Amino acid sequence: MKALSIERLSIGQHLRAYLALTKLRVNTLIVFCAVIGMFLAQPDGLPPMLTVLWATLGIGAVAGAAAAVNCLIEQKIDSVMARTRARPLPRGEIGPLETLLLSGVLGGAGLTLLYHAVNPLTAWLTLATFVGYAIIYTVILKPRTPQNIVIGGASGAMPPVLGWAAITGHVSHDALLLFLIIFAWTPPHFWALALYRTREYERAGLPMLPVTHGPEYTRLQVLLYSLILGGVTLLPFATQMSGWLYLVAAVALNAVFIGYAWKLYRDYSDALARRTFKYSILYLSLLFAALLVDHYLR
Repeated sequence: MKALSIERLSIGQHLRAYLALTKLRVNTLIVFCAVIGMFLAQPDGLPPMLTVLWATLGIGAVAGAAAAVNCLIEQKIDSVMARTRARPLPRGEIGPLETLLLSGVLGGAGLTLLYHAVNPLTAWLTLATFVGYAIIYTVILKPRTPQNIVIGGASGAMPPVLGWAAITGHVSHDALLLFLIIFAWTPPHFWALALYRTREYERAGLPMLPVTHGPEYTRLQVLLYSLILGGVTLLPFATQMSGWLYLVAAVALNAVFIGYAWKLYRDYSDALARRTFKYSILYLSLLFAALLVDHYLR
């Protein structure tokens, strides 16, 4: 694909390219889970809304900075994969130095806002999350081990913990339950994607699970992790963090997810893997929304 000249881009095109670097759609779910964590951390009534605003902006900015660093590091890999080769760096719309500058501005502004307008703990935890995703996952784990998404999933599971810390100034066992839910959700979510993108990952030289262990083994892991996820999502009810409304929602959502995983294992198709991946995003959104509704109706 022919690279575009950076000088020929209009201001609007530049802004769209910057937004693409921050992976806005992916980070919307991250910020959503962080905001849910903020509301769940408040025992009664609403949390301080000004704190919610600053924390949301800060966490969102650092998440965007981490995404930009990921794009910078993986620009060669992105150029050979169908789902990523239209990103700004492979197309030549944005240069590496400009990407690094964008990440520095977003990350620095976000961490400063969190430290001074929210609390230092949230800022340090957010910095650790940035390092975990942009460096440990992207640089160390992803090109070296098929368990990259399992280990690296710890960074992706941090948003509700960050939200909780923003409101309370500490991390409780309830916040860790929210972390555990996303941590268990990440492997079946991502491996569903990897299954129908196996050839692309193989061409890029990445040791994703279906590349190193084959599709049948990966489908089994999706099924097993979906069962683990189903058990983990019952813990908020078991610990009395949530009530019956959440339990009913969790059971229903898990029944559909496990159903998808079972079908993937028994009768695989790329189309089914795509539907499973899309449902997994809806699943997490509805699960956390159910936690929030249950919190205020109890």
